[in-house]
Amino acid sequence: MNAFDLSRLRPRLPSPLEPVEDERFARRGLTLLLKREDLIHPDLPGNKWRKLALNLGAAAGRPVLTFGGAYSNHLRATAAAGRLLGFPTVGIVRGDELAGRPLNPSLARCAADGMRLEFVDRATYRAKNDPATLAKFLERAPAGAYVVPEGGSNVLAVQGCVELGRELLGAADTVAVACGTGGTLAGLAAGLSPGQRAWGVPVLRGGFLGAEVRALQEAAFGGPRGDWTLDERFHGGGYARVSPDLEAFARDFEARHGLAIERLYVAKMLYGLTTLAEEGAFPAGTRLAAVVTGAPDGSQSAASSR
Repeated sequence: MNAFDLSRLRPRLPSPLEPVEDERFARRGLTLLLKREDLIHPDLPGNKWRKLALNLGAAAGRPVLTFGGAYSNHLRATAAAGRLLGFPTVGIVRGDELAGRPLNPSLARCAADGMRLEFVDRATYRAKNDPATLAKFLERAPAGAYVVPEGGSNVLAVQGCVELGRELLGAADTVAVACGTGGTLAGLAAGLSPGQRAWGVPVLRGGFLGAEVRALQEAAFGGPRGDWTLDERFHGGGYARVSPDLEAFARDFEARHGLAIERLYVAKMLYGLTTLAEEGAFPAGTRLAAVVTGAPDGSQSAASSR
Protein backbone atom coordinates (compact mmCIF):
# COMPACT_ATOMS: atom_id res chain seq x y z
CA MET A 1 0.00 0.00 0.00
CA ASN A 2 1.41 3.39 -0.95
CA ALA A 3 2.13 5.84 1.87
CA PHE A 4 -0.19 8.44 0.44
CA ASP A 5 -3.26 6.18 0.35
CA LEU A 6 -5.36 7.83 3.05
CA SER A 7 -8.24 5.41 2.54
CA ARG A 8 -6.50 2.90 4.78
CA LEU A 9 -7.08 5.31 7.68
CA ARG A 10 -10.83 4.68 7.28
CA PRO A 11 -12.18 8.26 7.34
CA ARG A 12 -15.81 8.72 8.35
CA LEU A 13 -17.23 10.19 5.16
CA PRO A 14 -19.63 11.76 4.61
CA SER A 15 -19.32 13.36 8.02
CA PRO A 16 -22.50 13.29 10.17
CA LEU A 17 -25.06 16.09 9.97
CA GLU A 18 -26.76 16.39 13.37
CA PRO A 19 -29.83 18.50 14.26
CA VAL A 20 -29.49 20.57 17.43
CA GLU A 21 -32.36 21.84 19.55
CA ASP A 22 -31.44 25.36 20.64
CA GLU A 23 -34.12 27.78 21.77
CA ARG A 24 -32.21 30.80 20.49
CA PHE A 25 -32.76 29.46 16.97
CA ALA A 26 -36.04 27.58 17.44
CA ARG A 27 -37.97 30.60 18.70
CA ARG A 28 -37.17 32.38 15.45
CA GLY A 29 -38.27 29.43 13.34
CA LEU A 30 -34.70 28.43 12.45
CA THR A 31 -33.23 24.94 12.21
CA LEU A 32 -29.67 24.48 13.47
CA LEU A 33 -27.58 21.59 12.15
CA LEU A 34 -24.01 20.68 13.05
CA LYS A 35 -21.84 19.29 10.26
CA ARG A 36 -19.53 17.13 12.36
CA GLU A 37 -16.30 17.34 10.41
CA ASP A 38 -14.51 16.78 13.72
CA LEU A 39 -15.61 13.13 13.53
CA ILE A 40 -13.94 12.34 10.17
CA HIS A 41 -10.77 11.04 11.83
CA PRO A 42 -9.40 11.37 15.39
CA ASP A 43 -5.97 12.58 14.23
CA LEU A 44 -6.86 14.38 10.99
CA PRO A 45 -10.22 15.95 11.82
CA GLY A 46 -12.47 18.22 9.87
CA ASN A 47 -11.32 20.49 7.13
CA LYS A 48 -7.73 19.36 7.71
CA TRP A 49 -8.56 15.95 6.26
CA ARG A 50 -10.25 17.48 3.23
CA LYS A 51 -7.42 19.95 2.60
CA LEU A 52 -4.61 17.43 3.08
CA ALA A 53 -5.96 14.42 1.20
CA LEU A 54 -5.22 15.58 -2.36
CA ASN A 55 -1.99 17.25 -1.29
CA LEU A 56 -0.70 14.06 0.25
CA GLY A 57 -1.68 12.22 -2.89
CA ALA A 58 0.43 14.68 -4.88
CA ALA A 59 3.32 14.26 -2.43
CA ALA A 60 3.16 10.51 -3.10
CA GLY A 61 4.98 9.55 0.09
CA ARG A 62 7.71 12.20 -0.14
CA PRO A 63 8.61 14.32 2.91
CA VAL A 64 6.22 17.22 3.51
CA LEU A 65 7.31 20.72 4.54
CA THR A 66 4.64 23.11 5.73
CA PHE A 67 4.00 26.22 7.84
CA GLY A 68 1.99 27.39 10.82
CA GLY A 69 1.80 29.27 14.08
CA ALA A 70 2.20 27.99 17.61
CA TYR A 71 -1.39 26.73 17.79
CA SER A 72 -1.73 25.51 14.21
CA ASN A 73 -4.24 22.69 13.73
CA HIS A 74 -2.78 22.26 10.25
CA LEU A 75 0.70 21.50 11.62
CA ARG A 76 -0.80 19.00 14.04
CA ALA A 77 -2.77 17.22 11.32
CA THR A 78 0.23 17.09 8.97
CA ALA A 79 2.43 15.64 11.68
CA ALA A 80 -0.20 13.03 12.49
CA ALA A 81 -0.49 12.08 8.82
CA GLY A 82 3.27 11.62 8.67
CA ARG A 83 3.22 9.33 11.69
CA LEU A 84 0.27 7.29 10.45
CA LEU A 85 1.44 6.96 6.85
CA GLY A 86 5.19 6.83 7.39
CA PHE A 87 6.64 9.95 5.73
CA PRO A 88 8.86 12.68 7.28
CA THR A 89 7.37 16.09 8.11
CA VAL A 90 8.93 19.50 8.73
CA GLY A 91 7.00 22.38 10.29
CA ILE A 92 8.20 25.98 9.86
CA VAL A 93 6.81 27.74 12.93
CA ARG A 94 6.21 31.49 13.18
CA GLY A 95 8.11 33.03 16.12
CA ASP A 96 11.81 32.37 16.76
CA GLU A 97 11.31 33.30 20.44
CA LEU A 98 9.46 29.98 20.85
CA ALA A 99 12.64 28.00 20.23
CA GLY A 100 13.87 28.47 23.77
CA ARG A 101 10.60 27.77 25.52
CA PRO A 102 8.81 24.55 26.48
CA LEU A 103 6.51 23.42 23.67
CA ASN A 104 2.83 24.08 24.10
CA PRO A 105 0.58 20.99 23.89
CA SER A 106 -0.13 21.51 20.19
CA LEU A 107 3.54 21.76 19.17
CA ALA A 108 4.47 18.99 21.62
CA ARG A 109 2.00 16.74 19.80
CA CYS A 110 3.64 17.65 16.49
CA ALA A 111 7.06 16.75 17.87
CA ALA A 112 5.77 13.50 19.37
CA ASP A 113 4.40 12.58 15.95
CA GLY A 114 7.87 13.01 14.47
CA MET A 115 7.60 16.49 12.95
CA ARG A 116 10.87 18.43 12.86
CA LEU A 117 10.03 21.93 14.08
CA GLU A 118 11.99 24.92 12.78
CA PHE A 119 11.26 28.25 14.47
CA VAL A 120 11.80 31.40 12.40
CA ASP A 121 11.41 35.09 13.09
CA ARG A 122 8.29 36.84 11.91
CA ALA A 123 9.97 38.72 9.07
CA THR A 124 11.30 35.49 7.63
CA TYR A 125 7.94 33.82 8.10
CA ARG A 126 6.17 36.61 6.20
CA ALA A 127 8.61 36.01 3.33
CA LYS A 128 8.00 32.25 3.31
CA ASN A 129 6.55 32.31 -0.22
CA ASP A 130 9.51 34.22 -1.64
CA PRO A 131 11.44 31.78 -3.86
CA ALA A 132 14.78 32.55 -2.22
CA THR A 133 13.40 32.10 1.31
CA LEU A 134 11.57 28.92 0.36
CA ALA A 135 14.74 27.56 -1.25
CA LYS A 136 16.61 28.00 2.06
CA PHE A 137 13.89 26.06 3.90
CA LEU A 138 14.11 23.29 1.33
CA GLU A 139 17.90 23.11 1.61
CA ARG A 140 17.49 22.13 5.26
CA ALA A 141 14.58 19.76 4.60
CA PRO A 142 14.81 16.10 3.60
CA ALA A 143 15.53 15.64 -0.11
CA GLY A 144 12.55 15.89 -2.44
CA ALA A 145 10.27 17.57 0.11
CA TYR A 146 6.79 18.56 -1.08
CA VAL A 147 5.63 22.00 0.10
CA VAL A 148 2.15 22.55 1.52
CA PRO A 149 1.31 26.21 2.25
CA GLU A 150 0.21 27.67 5.58
CA GLY A 151 -3.15 26.27 6.62
CA GLY A 152 -2.93 23.80 3.76
CA SER A 153 -4.75 26.23 1.45
CA ASN A 154 -3.86 25.76 -2.20
CA VAL A 155 -5.62 24.58 -5.34
CA LEU A 156 -5.67 20.94 -4.26
CA ALA A 157 -7.02 21.86 -0.82
CA VAL A 158 -9.81 23.94 -2.35
CA GLN A 159 -10.72 21.10 -4.69
CA GLY A 160 -10.76 18.71 -1.75
CA CYS A 161 -13.21 20.93 0.15
CA VAL A 162 -15.72 20.93 -2.72
CA GLU A 163 -17.01 17.60 -1.43
CA LEU A 164 -18.00 19.27 1.86
CA GLY A 165 -20.41 21.46 -0.07
CA ARG A 166 -21.72 18.52 -2.06
CA GLU A 167 -22.48 16.62 1.15
CA LEU A 168 -24.76 19.51 2.15
CA LEU A 169 -26.75 19.73 -1.08
CA GLY A 170 -30.41 20.13 -0.23
CA ALA A 171 -29.74 19.94 3.51
CA ALA A 172 -29.22 23.60 4.44
CA ASP A 173 -29.89 27.09 3.14
CA THR A 174 -26.90 28.79 4.80
CA VAL A 175 -23.67 27.01 5.75
CA ALA A 176 -21.40 28.71 8.29
CA VAL A 177 -17.68 27.98 8.59
CA ALA A 178 -14.77 29.57 10.42
CA CYS A 179 -11.96 30.78 8.15
CA GLY A 180 -8.22 31.06 8.65
CA THR A 181 -6.66 31.01 5.19
CA GLY A 182 -9.87 30.75 3.14
CA GLY A 183 -9.38 27.41 1.42
CA THR A 184 -12.29 25.64 3.09
CA LEU A 185 -14.72 28.45 2.28
CA ALA A 186 -13.52 28.62 -1.33
CA GLY A 187 -14.16 24.91 -1.87
CA LEU A 188 -17.33 24.70 0.22
CA ALA A 189 -19.01 27.48 -1.73
CA ALA A 190 -18.09 25.82 -5.01
CA GLY A 191 -19.71 22.57 -3.91
CA LEU A 192 -23.04 24.10 -2.88
CA SER A 193 -25.96 24.41 -5.28
CA PRO A 194 -27.67 27.62 -6.48
CA GLY A 195 -29.84 28.95 -3.68
CA GLN A 196 -27.45 27.85 -0.97
CA ARG A 197 -25.07 30.32 0.65
CA ALA A 198 -21.75 29.90 2.46
CA TRP A 199 -21.10 32.31 5.35
CA GLY A 200 -17.50 32.62 6.51
CA VAL A 201 -16.24 33.91 9.85
CA PRO A 202 -12.58 35.05 9.68
CA VAL A 203 -10.66 34.30 12.88
CA LEU A 204 -7.91 36.80 12.02
CA ARG A 205 -8.11 40.56 11.83
CA GLY A 206 -7.19 42.55 8.76
CA GLY A 207 -9.98 42.24 6.20
CA PHE A 208 -7.70 40.47 3.72
CA LEU A 209 -9.52 37.17 3.44
CA GLY A 210 -11.98 38.09 0.70
CA ALA A 211 -9.17 38.65 -1.76
CA GLU A 212 -7.59 35.36 -0.70
CA VAL A 213 -10.79 33.39 -1.29
CA ARG A 214 -11.29 34.98 -4.70
CA ALA A 215 -7.68 34.20 -5.65
CA LEU A 216 -8.03 30.58 -4.53
CA GLN A 217 -11.22 30.13 -6.55
CA GLU A 218 -9.59 31.72 -9.59
CA ALA A 219 -6.65 29.32 -9.31
CA ALA A 220 -8.81 26.24 -8.62
CA PHE A 221 -11.76 26.85 -10.95
CA GLY A 222 -10.76 29.66 -13.28
CA GLY A 223 -13.18 32.13 -11.68
CA PRO A 224 -15.67 32.71 -8.85
CA ARG A 225 -17.88 29.86 -7.69
CA GLY A 226 -20.91 29.81 -5.45
CA ASP A 227 -22.59 32.38 -3.22
CA TRP A 228 -20.34 33.24 -0.28
CA THR A 229 -19.83 36.12 2.09
CA LEU A 230 -17.58 37.03 5.02
CA ASP A 231 -18.51 38.60 8.35
CA GLU A 232 -15.48 40.25 9.95
CA ARG A 233 -17.10 41.02 13.33
CA PHE A 234 -16.35 37.84 15.23
CA HIS A 235 -12.56 37.35 15.25
CA GLY A 236 -12.51 38.23 18.96
CA GLY A 237 -9.37 40.33 18.70
CA GLY A 238 -7.44 38.08 16.34
CA TYR A 239 -6.06 34.59 15.99
CA ALA A 240 -5.48 32.61 19.22
CA ARG A 241 -7.41 35.24 21.17
CA VAL A 242 -10.46 34.21 23.16
CA SER A 243 -12.33 37.03 24.86
CA PRO A 244 -14.22 36.50 28.15
CA ASP A 245 -17.52 36.86 26.24
CA LEU A 246 -16.50 34.18 23.75
CA GLU A 247 -15.35 31.86 26.53
CA ALA A 248 -18.67 32.33 28.35
CA PHE A 249 -20.58 31.62 25.14
CA ALA A 250 -18.57 28.46 24.45
CA ARG A 251 -19.05 27.13 27.97
CA ASP A 252 -22.79 27.80 27.74
CA PHE A 253 -23.03 26.04 24.35
CA GLU A 254 -21.15 23.06 25.77
CA ALA A 255 -23.50 22.88 28.74
CA ARG A 256 -26.59 23.12 26.51
CA HIS A 257 -25.53 20.47 24.01
CA GLY A 258 -22.91 18.26 25.66
CA LEU A 259 -20.37 18.99 22.93
CA ALA A 260 -16.83 20.20 23.59
CA ILE A 261 -16.22 23.34 21.51
CA GLU A 262 -12.89 24.25 19.92
CA ARG A 263 -12.25 27.89 20.84
CA LEU A 264 -10.02 29.39 18.13
CA TYR A 265 -12.28 28.61 15.17
CA VAL A 266 -15.52 26.81 15.98
CA ALA A 267 -16.57 28.92 18.96
CA LYS A 268 -16.16 32.14 16.96
CA MET A 269 -18.30 30.76 14.14
CA LEU A 270 -21.05 29.54 16.49
CA TYR A 271 -20.99 32.82 18.42
CA GLY A 272 -21.38 34.75 15.17
CA LEU A 273 -24.15 32.50 13.90
CA THR A 274 -26.06 32.77 17.18
CA THR A 275 -25.65 36.55 17.20
CA LEU A 276 -27.04 36.83 13.67
CA ALA A 277 -29.97 34.60 14.55
CA GLU A 278 -30.79 36.79 17.55
CA GLU A 279 -30.47 39.89 15.37
CA GLY A 280 -33.13 38.47 13.04
CA ALA A 281 -30.74 38.11 10.11
CA PHE A 282 -32.41 34.91 8.86
CA PRO A 283 -36.07 34.52 7.86
CA ALA A 284 -38.17 31.90 9.61
CA GLY A 285 -37.80 28.51 8.00
CA THR A 286 -34.08 28.91 7.27
CA ARG A 287 -31.96 25.80 7.76
CA LEU A 288 -28.53 26.72 9.15
CA ALA A 289 -25.61 24.28 9.02
CA ALA A 290 -22.60 25.05 11.22
CA VAL A 291 -19.40 23.30 10.15
CA VAL A 292 -17.55 21.92 13.19
CA THR A 293 -14.05 21.92 11.73
CA GLY A 294 -12.22 20.47 14.70
CA ALA A 295 -12.20 19.47 18.36
CA PRO A 296 -10.45 21.28 21.21
CA ASP A 297 -6.98 20.35 22.37
CA GLY A 298 -4.95 21.11 25.45
CA SER A 299 -3.30 24.22 24.01
CA GLN A 300 -6.48 26.25 24.02
CA SER A 301 -6.52 27.14 27.69
CA ALA A 302 -3.17 28.82 27.14
CA ALA A 303 -4.32 30.51 23.98
CA SER A 304 -7.44 31.92 25.61
CA SER A 305 -5.37 34.33 27.71
CA ARG A 306 -3.40 35.69 24.78
